[in-house]
Amino acid sequence: MSDDTRIETAYTWLRTHPLEVDAVAAGLVALFLFFLTGVGGGGTFLLSACMVAALAFRRARPLRSGAAVAAFGVLIMLSGDSAAVLPGTLAALVSLYSLSAYAPSWAGWAGMAVAWVCGALVMFAQDLLGSVAGLALGFLTALLFGTWALGRMRRLRLRDESRLTERARLLESESEKQAALAATAERARIAREMHDVVAHSLSVTISQADGGRYAAQHNPEAAITALETISATGRQALADMRALLGVLRDDDTQALTPQPDTEAIQDLLEQVRSSGLTVELEVLGEPITLAAGPGLASYRIVQESLTNVLKHAGPGATAWVRLAWLSEALEIRVEDDGRGAAATPAGPGSQGLIGMRERATLYGGQLEAGPRQGGGFGVRAYLPYGRRP
Repeated sequence: MSDDTRIETAYTWLRTHPLEVDAVAAGLVALFLFFLTGVGGGGTFLLSACMVAALAFRRARPLRSGAAVAAFGVLIMLSGDSAAVLPGTLAALVSLYSLSAYAPSWAGWAGMAVAWVCGALVMFAQDLLGSVAGLALGFLTALLFGTWALGRMRRLRLRDESRLTERARLLESESEKQAALAATAERARIAREMHDVVAHSLSVTISQADGGRYAAQHNPEAAITALETISATGRQALADMRALLGVLRDDDTQALTPQPDTEAIQDLLEQVRSSGLTVELEVLGEPITLAAGPGLASYRIVQESLTNVLKHAGPGATAWVRLAWLSEALEIRVEDDGRGAAATPAGPGSQGLIGMRERATLYGGQLEAGPRQGGGFGVRAYLPYGRRP
């Protein structure tokens, strides 16, 4: 354990055990004062000991401590023993400081008033006023007010520390809430990614398996091609799943593959074409390198749209993908000439459509989907460029 750690531990213990610390300090002060002043015994010795001992709970119970100090001080004053003046005066000053620092505000003012009255009476009884009464009372007033002011400063410091502690607690609580929200958002993102990868891959696999089953009777080579496509699609899906689930692991050394973007759409179309769907691509305008988020969103929107075509458009359908690079945004259109209004993805509860809308909305865009006039189904997404990388 380092020296700084030991000091910090000791300081923390002293702050969290005020009663023990004040009791030890009161005992040491009492022994020192009694040895210094030569108070030897009798009732005055006992009263002085009780007055100093009352300071042991000056922070834990400041009002009771102050009342005890005042009561024993009055008894000492009535005894007329001048030897107990010094211990009583120091105990009264410490008690006044404690009342001002740790007790309610009125207690500090009341303590100063009682101390001033008792101090003036002691001066009068000991003939300490005389011709310099004004100077003596002025000194007493300044001494008491200074003690009260020191206690008040301590009170304000404790209040500031309490506010800072509360602020730190609120910031920590807010940080925990933000972390929980971030975890929830990450789970939702992973759920969308899982849906996109699984739904697309299974759609291609099922389409190829159905085609291969029929082709095996008449064209074995076509069946072999379908099996190769199924194998490639399955391997790609498995790789995507491993990369996605790898984000959840704590292994920092794991290599993560880059997420797909608009440049990977061409490869996506080739994969879809291999499943038997006719897809045409049209690119308008000069392509722009998007940030990672919008780029991934554009890829997933096209992927999910084509997956819906494979699942719902019916046999012999044709799909068109158009990427229009406008001045302020990328417009994505995916349309087909399939069953249109009869297609199930038009339902508001479709997870694929919900995921696409969430992706577009996340980056300040919008998405519309529904049956086309004249047949088929269409998806239109609008993704603003925002801040370019």
